[in-house]
Amino acid sequence: MNEKKDSLVTRLIGRVFPRMPDFYGLMNDQCDVLVEAMEAFVAFMEDGSEERAQTVRDIEKRGDSLKTRNMDILNRSFATPMDREDIYRAIIALDMGINYAKTTTREMEALKLAPDPFMLEIAVEYKHAADALQQGFRKLATDPGSAEQDAQVAGKTERHIEKIYRRALAKLFDADEIIKQLDADREGSKARAIFTVVEMFKRREVYRHLSNGGDQLAWAADRLRDIIVKIS
Repeated sequence: MNEKKDSLVTRLIGRVFPRMPDFYGLMNDQCDVLVEAMEAFVAFMEDGSEERAQTVRDIEKRGDSLKTRNMDILNRSFATPMDREDIYRAIIALDMGINYAKTTTREMEALKLAPDPFMLEIAVEYKHAADALQQGFRKLATDPGSAEQDAQVAGKTERHIEKIYRRALAKLFDADEIIKQLDADREGSKARAIFTVVEMFKRREVYRHLSNGGDQLAWAADRLRDIIVKIS
């Protein structure tokens, strides 16, 4: 009889004061998928294959499902270990990082554009940022203060990417090099010139998109900092 009474009391308490979901674990799950996506993104930038591109897209779909699950848990939760807005923004920011990897591969496929060393270099920076975010979010539950260093590392990748972006544009629009290429192909030079200009603007578009992705990862680092400040 006592056991039944205890069980009833436990259920009633559970309804009035439901157990708090593990939001640290939910954000860690999101970071794990982000890292996996960036590993696949680097692999795509290494060979530009359809198989690698498909892997990026498949991971992005899992990331979307994970984001939906996390948002549903957040919306239904009675209490959270930190501001709801901070959890919401962190989930969105981490998911957007994955989206940029996917949309870049989509864009390159649509433009029929092969990866180049600058794109690979930026993809590697994406991976570095994802690794730092993963490490930082993992520390929030036990030692949030120490996660600041990881947030800084993730944030700095934006500046690294911006430097790569400028180098890429400088090479892309190097007039002397363009003239040299056209001079080397005097036969059909008009067609070659048109192709060169089109290729330049295709690459410029992808470089711009990759640069914007760096901004997004820096925004995710800022969301990590917001949480650190409030719970440290």
